[in-house]
Amino acid sequence: MVGYNPIDLGRKIEPLISRYSGDSVERRYYRFRGDRWYGGIASADVVGCNLRCKFCWSWNKGSFQTLTGFWISPRSATAKLRRMAMKRGFRQVRLTGGEPLLVPKHLEQLLGELRYSGLAFILETNGILAGYDETIADILASNEFVTSRVSIKGVSPEEFHMLTAASPEFFRLQIKAIENLVDAGAEPGRNVYPALMLSFSKPEGIRRLLEELKRIDDRLVESLDPEYVILYPQVRRLMKKYGLKPRIAYEPGRRPQFMI
Repeated sequence: MVGYNPIDLGRKIEPLISRYSGDSVERRYYRFRGDRWYGGIASADVVGCNLRCKFCWSWNKGSFQTLTGFWISPRSATAKLRRMAMKRGFRQVRLTGGEPLLVPKHLEQLLGELRYSGLAFILETNGILAGYDETIADILASNEFVTSRVSIKGVSPEEFHMLTAASPEFFRLQIKAIENLVDAGAEPGRNVYPALMLSFSKPEGIRRLLEELKRIDDRLVESLDPEYVILYPQVRRLMKKYGLKPRIAYEPGRRPQFMI
């Protein structure tokens, strides 16, 4: 199976979505919003991703984009998140929408701004860059208020390729990211945990992956966050384009249901 290299894709995208302004590294974002996930959280959606998931919910505004959105510094992004959290009574903030690790210096500066805010920070990531570069995992693990939610695409290299079109060999970097974070001091289940896209997976493949996670630490399996495709209109359009059919999916605001 031939596919693209997400490390190389990330390197091509980074200069399009980041720029220096003095010592500050600005990044492209496309929105800030309050959201119901995690019991209430202030969210910032970033532009750009190094995967091209065929079921992505933000492809039309964020993840597949490189030249949309607006530039914002780590300090300004932090200020927006803090104001939103204070106004809504949230104790958590997050980066989502695209891949936050594509511009590690921006992320590192943003974490520096958040360090004494009293807010918890959730990083939603595919993990590939933290699996490839241990220094990124070190940055995340060195901040105790950070929780890395590593979203694993599929349960095998073959399924990863089917869902993302990336080369199957890069599937393992998602697992390696979790391992690197744990080795760097992130507490499993608290500072790092896996999310697993299950809409396309069969039980035997799921069991094999859970055993692999269990070999790293039992708490990773105990804290697993199952993901299912949400059938937003833009998700339906994207899956139709690729002929992708989930086994399990759900309409926004409803419980998962078998599709085929």
